[in-house]
Amino acid sequence: MAETQGKKVNFQTRPPIVVVLGHVDHGKTKILDYIRKTKIAEGEAGGITQHIGAYQVESNGKMITFLDTPGHEAFSAIRSRGANVADVAVLVVAADEGVKPQTKEAIKIIEDTKTPFIVAINKVDKENANVQRVKQELSENNVFIEEWGGKVPAVEVSAKTGQGIDSLLEMILLVAELEELKSDDTSTTGIIIDSHLDSRRGYVATILVKSGFFRVNDWVVAGAEAVRIKSMSDFLGRSITEAGASKPSVVLGWGTPPILGSIVRKAESREEALKLAKENSTLGQPVIFVQESGPEKSKNKSLNLIVKADVSSSLEAIDQVLRTIKSEEVSYKIVDYGVGNISEGDIKKAVATKAVVVGFHVPVSSSLRQIAEREGVVVESFDIIYELVEEVKRKMSDLLDPEINRISLGKLKVLALFKKDPKNQVVGGKVVSGKIKRGALIEVTRNSNVITKGKLGQLQQQKADVEEVAEGLEAGLRVDFGQPIAPNMFVKEGDILEVYEEEKIKRSL
Repeated sequence: MAETQGKKVNFQTRPPIVVVLGHVDHGKTKILDYIRKTKIAEGEAGGITQHIGAYQVESNGKMITFLDTPGHEAFSAIRSRGANVADVAVLVVAADEGVKPQTKEAIKIIEDTKTPFIVAINKVDKENANVQRVKQELSENNVFIEEWGGKVPAVEVSAKTGQGIDSLLEMILLVAELEELKSDDTSTTGIIIDSHLDSRRGYVATILVKSGFFRVNDWVVAGAEAVRIKSMSDFLGRSITEAGASKPSVVLGWGTPPILGSIVRKAESREEALKLAKENSTLGQPVIFVQESGPEKSKNKSLNLIVKADVSSSLEAIDQVLRTIKSEEVSYKIVDYGVGNISEGDIKKAVATKAVVVGFHVPVSSSLRQIAEREGVVVESFDIIYELVEEVKRKMSDLLDPEINRISLGKLKVLALFKKDPKNQVVGGKVVSGKIKRGALIEVTRNSNVITKGKLGQLQQQKADVEEVAEGLEAGLRVDFGQPIAPNMFVKEGDILEVYEEEKIKRSL
């Protein structure tokens, strides 16, 4: 017990709040799913019917709160509002891939927030897993694990088999114990980690309690809104009357959806709540959708966007979360935004600017969809902010140049020359390795230098057209250059034709 201005302060140990960060496809979601399925009592886990932003599990008789957010978006958006929501971070790195760009981004977030963290080396069950390489790459990025004389604990896990998951939970509790996480009951505060429109219940928001207790009928303030809590439920959808520190609770009673990352404060009365809300409203609306410009930006491929939302606070939340999308090659540009339903005017503007229209908490009528379809405009509306951002990411990924993977097929040594014209040439030779295939690409090499490139048009063996010719056999073929070439670039006897195919691999952000 301690005394603060005449009030008794009761410092209670509280459960750790954990965020899981890492590169896309390294298993963040799978680890969270495995923990959720195995650590929440059977039957109860089935009760999680909607994404509320967080959930709690029990390990060794102690509770742990996990932020259930896909990727860095929510965490970064919450942090951009000055709220440090997590006590412990888990950095997930795949054992078969090692440190990737988003791993480095996650390391920077952890460093900037000075959050204690644990490395979870995932996918250790895979054949090509290389745990030592991962540890080496981490050290190259200033993450020194305990085994290498550093201070960062590392746990080897498999979200597929469950290997190491219990050890990871034990390590989270150990790190939390060292941090001595406390909550005091002199003030009640929380952070908005999710808000959306529910068709039955109106606007709902998830509060993650940082200190004190929120109770039904309490007056609370988030931003410029003062509301009375009508009802509360836990992450399983069960009705509750109060929520203490580190507990996520879904709260009803909002007139507008509070902004992601907003601090929520309990007020002693309606009058105090209205006063605090008024003070917050005079702080002014933040400027939104202001984007950098300059010569380096104009080089990028860019996705044009028109954003419509139900209320201005939603636009601010969208702006915050979109800002977490980072790419050197592709960007997005907001050509227009506003509060209200998507209109025919938005479709016309999208046609003129070649933009995609995204809505948040706004309906799209069937007649408007027909107009958009007729004009070739993509219109999407979402009720969950992360889904909107994932769709923007997908659309931006479509603008990325594909990765070209060269697949070598074989080599042919040219032994005879036949007819030629400026755009193609017929030659004969022997396949010295692999195979050659009609329609494949060709590099003409002479003394190990590439002279020219072309395509393998017609392919014959013993004067009959064939699809491919194997190693050791002779063939006649037509090299199509695609355009007139200089006389010194024609194929000569003794040249080697390198025959290959190119596979285009779609990339994603």
